[in-house]
Amino acid sequence: MKKLEMFLDPSHELARNDLIGLLGLQDREAMEELFQRAYEVKLQQVGKKVYFRGIIEFSNICGKDCFYCGIRKSNRNVVRYRMSEKEILEGARFACESNYGSIVLQSGERKDSRFTAFVEKTVKAIKEMSGGKLGITLSLGEQDEETYRRWFQAGAHRYLLRIETSHEALYRRLHPKDHSFRKRLNCLNLLKMMGYQVGTGVMIGLPGQTVENLADDILFFEKMDVAMIGMGPYLIHKDTPLSSEVTDFETIKDRQLDLALKMIAVTRLYLKDVNIASTTALQALTPTGREMGLRAGANIIMPNITITKYRSSYQLYDNKPCLDENATFCRACLEQRIESIGETIGYNEWGDSPHFKKKETGEAVDESGHIQH
Repeated sequence: MKKLEMFLDPSHELARNDLIGLLGLQDREAMEELFQRAYEVKLQQVGKKVYFRGIIEFSNICGKDCFYCGIRKSNRNVVRYRMSEKEILEGARFACESNYGSIVLQSGERKDSRFTAFVEKTVKAIKEMSGGKLGITLSLGEQDEETYRRWFQAGAHRYLLRIETSHEALYRRLHPKDHSFRKRLNCLNLLKMMGYQVGTGVMIGLPGQTVENLADDILFFEKMDVAMIGMGPYLIHKDTPLSSEVTDFETIKDRQLDLALKMIAVTRLYLKDVNIASTTALQALTPTGREMGLRAGANIIMPNITITKYRSSYQLYDNKPCLDENATFCRACLEQRIESIGETIGYNEWGDSPHFKKKETGEAVDESGHIQH
């Protein structure tokens, strides 16, 4: 393997084998050097602003049965809920009044006409309530072209659809036979065609997953030309089939954390100017997980602004943090955490990725989104 210094040399163009080598690092000093270099690239490409995406998990009713997910339709231990438009607007108003630039509307996956119309109406109401101030990201799974178009025309401008793994054989191991890898790919392409800023992502540290698979995931992000990445460590949920393949999760928590941080760092080195989220799942592994993600190259945080009474029913994995904290407390906590590592929060900004802006304008932009002449 080439020396780490060569891997991290800004003039060196990373190839697949380089990605594999970096993701496979085990030496602590070498990993810290990787994180430092990724942080430097982050500062150069997207700056030290952290952008908030206040997430509203408005329903856990899901038509999917993914083997890793705590709200899969076959899990009878989940208390199902659906927030009203009024309740969602309360969360959006909090985000607006707290100067968050953007929100994320996330739910279990549904495709019925009632759901489609509800989302369309709610997006329009949020745009009206905020005077167009709030950016809106949707994370509502696979839909048809007409649905994506209606939601885009209503005012949503970003869409997060995680592929979970770009390795088709592994994808099939994670899903029932009626779930289609090709359909998910097609949905990502539809979203791009519509004009959405498209995000995707993967689970890191899945049973049977290799560093080669993860390197290919990064190459997949590049091929899809996505604007944002939302990925995190695989965490078990006791009521899922996949959890039976992990005999003692406590013994691999440190490995999961290291691998997730390396994935953030290597993705930053390779893709440079995309938005990368430091997910709540990192905090589930260690109290300072999200700060560690920012230090490894991430620049997006998604504070939970769901009404507190619903949060315990939206657990995709066990021991999800911040279930009993109100949105105001979460905001103050995150502010303190971000300031403690010397970063600032991009209040009242949508925080679109420089990568997307370059595609839109055909010109380079600085970290504030201004075109460089």
